[in-house]
Amino acid sequence: MGTIQRSISPAYHHDSISPWKKFITWADKQEDNRFLWLAIGIAGHGFVFTIVTIMMVIFTGNNFIYWPFVIGAMALSLVTNLAALPTKITIPVFFATLLIDIVIIALCLAHGFDLAATYV
Repeated sequence: MGTIQRSISPAYHHDSISPWKKFITWADKQEDNRFLWLAIGIAGHGFVFTIVTIMMVIFTGNNFIYWPFVIGAMALSLVTNLAALPTKITIPVFFATLLIDIVIIALCLAHGFDLAATYV
């Protein structure tokens, strides 16, 4: 009687790349659009995201604990862009600082509006 023998290949290759690795590869390919990302990082934070976040902090009771995070997020995005770091660093930092702003806005919304505290 013959036996059935299965052959198992010792070299198993799993071609799945992690989402983080795909993101970093995409960010590295954005080097041609470096000045666009610089403008989005500086103008986006300076004119939109930081202003909206500061307004939310002020209108929801002006809790001091949020201020260092708002200022730190803006400073982190600004420093990485002005230091002319490669896009594989500036783009993830930009999205991380956006996440910080979004979390602060969500916390402020959860805290609720307190318009009486803004006029004290």
